[in-house]
Amino acid sequence: MTPGLTFDAGGLIALDRGDRRVVVLLARANETGATITIPSAALAQAIRRPERQVRLARLIRQQRTNVVPLDRVDASNVGRLLAASGTADICDAHVVICARREAQRVVTSDPEDLRVLDPELDLLEI
Repeated sequence: MTPGLTFDAGGLIALDRGDRRVVVLLARANETGATITIPSAALAQAIRRPERQVRLARLIRQQRTNVVPLDRVDASNVGRLLAASGTADICDAHVVICARREAQRVVTSDPEDLRVLDPELDLLEI
């Protein structure tokens, strides 16, 4: 795995709530220069009041944070993954697509749904 982390919505929500495990993960990532990947679908699920979600707003403004749009290519790959797995959660599939592309570990609160999409995915349950 390359240095870095991909966050699903649960990981972002945990950060927003001040979960110490996530805060420590991000501090270590910052120390090592690791890239943080946030699929835009996950961000859309987690962000509700950006003016009050200070930790989340700070993370998405960081230079080493990449918010990945659900563009034409990713949308097609998400659709293929959903068809192959027989599932329907676009957000989870976008997380998997982004994590695979970057070869990153996924910070998640819901590993079971991600395992259905990719049993080999490196997951860090929070």
